[in-house]
Amino acid sequence: MRIGHLGLALLVVVLWTLSFLAVKLGLRDMPPLALSTARLLLTSLPWVLVLPRPPVPLHKVALYGILMFALQLGLLAVAIHLGVPAGLAAVLLQMHVFVTATLAAVFLNERPSQWQILGALVSFSGLGLVAMHAGSASSSLGSGFSVVGLLLMLLAASAWGTANIVSKRLGPVNLLSLIAWGSLFAWPPLLLASLTFEGPELILHSFRNLSGIGVGAVLYMAYFGTFLGYALWSKLLHLYPATQVAPFTLLVPVLTILSSAVVLNEPLLPWKLAAAGLVLTGVLLATFGARMVRHLQRAPS
Repeated sequence: MRIGHLGLALLVVVLWTLSFLAVKLGLRDMPPLALSTARLLLTSLPWVLVLPRPPVPLHKVALYGILMFALQLGLLAVAIHLGVPAGLAAVLLQMHVFVTATLAAVFLNERPSQWQILGALVSFSGLGLVAMHAGSASSSLGSGFSVVGLLLMLLAASAWGTANIVSKRLGPVNLLSLIAWGSLFAWPPLLLASLTFEGPELILHSFRNLSGIGVGAVLYMAYFGTFLGYALWSKLLHLYPATQVAPFTLLVPVLTILSSAVVLNEPLLPWKLAAAGLVLTGVLLATFGARMVRHLQRAPS
């Protein structure tokens, strides 16, 4: 990979890392569903007026948008609102790799490899470690977030994994168009959920008292974390094989854990680092295990 393109890949990692911090900062001013609604509203409008509609049936674009954006981002925001640390949320979202593999085996007849099975076992051991430490903030063994928050993060990862299968069935489409049009179908159900569960009074109060940090968080998530990040990512995938680009995404949870400790004062607890290491090791084994073995077998003794 050329130096300039390597810099773009690292820039995407930084943009996506800061998106997790932006969610946490935005939640200081807005309830989670309203925050996600505002993010996706800005992601879709006015861009759907200038970007061509993906050349696939609209109901498939709507399904992708609801899964990838409404459910994944909405559940992520609610989980962080309930106390899941931003760094840990970034790690738990990596479970989408195994959801994608499972659904691909069921619906696309793609048989999981032994490395994917081994990676899943390692990652789920890290998930079990997280579950052991989930509890109330007042608990001496708890981590300050509830089991509900953990379950919501797993649902968010499941929504991402399911969206990957839907995306695969769409075939080759312009990624930016898919983001904009998918977001157009994602924010109305989020707005309805926000009005139902958070209430119009709380929503109006949060908008009236929105701070500069809150405004910046929403704008950052919509334009930098989503549009710019995915635009650069799409460019890299066009220039290089996915196998050469994909490993950079594993830097996102690592940097999120470190940056959230600095910016948000999230403690770097030993169990959290161990759980993150297990989850990411499992993802590495599932994604690159077979390739690493073939490389070692070809290497001169």
